[in-house]
Amino acid sequence: MRVLSRFVMAASAPNQFPAPALPEIAFLGRSNVGKSSVINSLLGSKIAKTSSTPGRTRSINFFEVRWAGKPHPELMFTDLPGYGYARVSREVSETWPSFIEPYLRERSCLALCLSLVDVSIPPQPSDRQLLEFLRASGRGFVVVATKSDRLSANQLRNSLQVLGQEFPEARIVAFSARTGAGKEDLWQEIRAAVEDHPTVPF
Repeated sequence: MRVLSRFVMAASAPNQFPAPALPEIAFLGRSNVGKSSVINSLLGSKIAKTSSTPGRTRSINFFEVRWAGKPHPELMFTDLPGYGYARVSREVSETWPSFIEPYLRERSCLALCLSLVDVSIPPQPSDRQLLEFLRASGRGFVVVATKSDRLSANQLRNSLQVLGQEFPEARIVAFSARTGAGKEDLWQEIRAAVEDHPTVPF
C-alpha cells in the first residue's frame, strides 16, 4: 500500500513535542546506522535527510504518515538523534537526555520503538544499553538489522543468529534500505503495534 508523509516539526525539548494524537513509531540507533535511510525506504520518499556525517540529527524529527486514499494521518514516525559517536560535541550530546529520555519514558502515544543495529558488525555495548533502557521503561521494541545487503546469505544467517543470542527476547527484522528486503516484514510490525495501541483515533 502506498503511503504519504509530511514533515511536521523538529523538537529538542519536551515542551516542543506536538500534542499526543497519533500512535508514534520511534527510530533509534547508533549514529550512521541508517535511520533516515530506513525511514525513507518505508515511506518511499526522501523525506528524512541522510548525511555521511554521523551525529548530524540533533533533534527529534516528527513525520506524519497516512495511507494513500485515506483522509487522515494514521501514525507518526519519529527520528531520534543517534548515539555512540565520539565526534559529536559533548555540549550537544549532554543535552540529549533532557528530551530523549523523557520522550522514551513518558510519551503516551509511543506505540513501538525500532532499535536499528548494523548487522554487518558485531553487536555493540551501546545497542545493548538501549534495549535494557527500553525494557526497563516498559517499551515494546523490534530490532531492525540494517545493511543486510552487505552480507552474503550465509553471513547474514550467521549474523542474525549472533543477534538472536545477544538479544534473545527481541523480534529481529533483517532490512536493507538499498534493496527493500524486509520492508513488508517491518511494516507488519508497525501496523500491528499501531492497531494495538490505545491512541488509535479511528
